[in-house]
Amino acid sequence: MLFYKPYSDISGNDYHFIRKLFMPKFKKILIANRGEIAVRTIRTCRDMGITSVAVYSQADTDALHVKLADEKYEIGPPDALESYLNFDKIIDATKKSGADAIHPGYGFLAENPDFVERCEEENITFIGPSSQCMFKAKPKNRARQLMKMLNIPGTPGCDDAIASGSAEGLQQARDIAADVGYPVIVKPSGGGGGIGITIALNEAELEKAVHTAEVRGRKAFGTSSFYIEKYLQGMKHVEFQVLADSRGNVVHLGERDCSVQRRFQKLVEEAPCPIVSPFWRMKMGAAAIDVALALEYVGALTVEFFYFPQERKFYFNEINSRLQVEHCVTELVTGIDLIREQIRISEVEELSFNQDDIRMTS
Repeated sequence: MLFYKPYSDISGNDYHFIRKLFMPKFKKILIANRGEIAVRTIRTCRDMGITSVAVYSQADTDALHVKLADEKYEIGPPDALESYLNFDKIIDATKKSGADAIHPGYGFLAENPDFVERCEEENITFIGPSSQCMFKAKPKNRARQLMKMLNIPGTPGCDDAIASGSAEGLQQARDIAADVGYPVIVKPSGGGGGIGITIALNEAELEKAVHTAEVRGRKAFGTSSFYIEKYLQGMKHVEFQVLADSRGNVVHLGERDCSVQRRFQKLVEEAPCPIVSPFWRMKMGAAAIDVALALEYVGALTVEFFYFPQERKFYFNEINSRLQVEHCVTELVTGIDLIREQIRISEVEELSFNQDDIRMTS
C-alpha cells in the first residue's frame, strides 16, 4: 500500500525509500568537484557503466578530470565562490546535462546541508546523507552535542559555534579559552581537512587565530563561523570509516591512523593503526556505529577520535559526513571501493556485506 506524506514530514530514510520505488539506477552522475577526487569518481563511474559529467572553472579548462569525463560544463571564474561553491551554477549544470545525481567528492559542497536541501527541492539526488541528517552534524560543533547524548567523551571546548570574529565573537572566544585553558585550537565550523585550523598558545595569539579560521572558513566552505577546543597533545589521531545504507545496516571498515601531520594536514595514513588493540578497535568502532545510528545516517561517514594509549581512553574529535581524502587507504586494506558503495547506497541498494565480512590486511 502506498501512502502520502507532506514533503516536510519525509525523513532521510523515507526519502531514500520513496526514491527506490519510483526511480531507476543512475545512468549519469555529475561530479561537483575537481582534481584527484573527480578523476577517482570518474573511474568508478566508468567501471559501473555510468556516464560521468565534469564541471570546471576557467582555471581548470585543461585539468585531467575535464579530459576524462564523458561530458563537461564550465561553471565560472577561478574563484571557488563563483564556481565550485555556487549552488545555482552546479544545479544548472546538473539540469543541462540531465544527470540523475550529484557526487560532491570532498571539500567544497560535500558537507553543506543547505546545498543538499537545495538538491532535494530540485529533485536531484545528492550522493551522501540527507540534509536533515547533515543538519544534525553541521556546523561541526553540533556533533559535540550529540556525543554528550551518546555518552562519548569529547575534547573540552565550546558546544555552540561562534558566528564571527566580531568584538562580541572575540570576547566569546576569550571566555571559552580561559575556561578550558591554553593552548587552544580554533577550527572553522563548516568543513574539514585541517583547513583554517590554528593554535593559540595564549590570549595574545587568539585574535589572529580567530581571524585565520574565519577568513579560511569563508573562502573554503562559505561560512565564517568557528569553534574552540582544548589543544591536546601526546595522542594518536584515529579515524573510523563507516558505511550505512537506507535499510538500517551499518558497518565500520576499521580505522586509519592519521597522526603524522603538518599544519593539521595529514601526511601519512596507516591502516590498521599498529597500537590499537582489538579491544579498543571494538570500543571505538562501536562508538562510530552508534554515531551513525543516532544520526540516522545514510552513506559514507568518518568518525574521528583522539586515542591516548597510556591512559587507556579516547575522546571524540569530529564527524566528517562525506568521503575523505584518505578513503583510498581503507580501500587498499579492505578491497572495498567506497565510491561504488556510495553510489549503490544512493540507489537504495542494501550493503552487500556485514561487519563479520570486513577484513583488513596490512
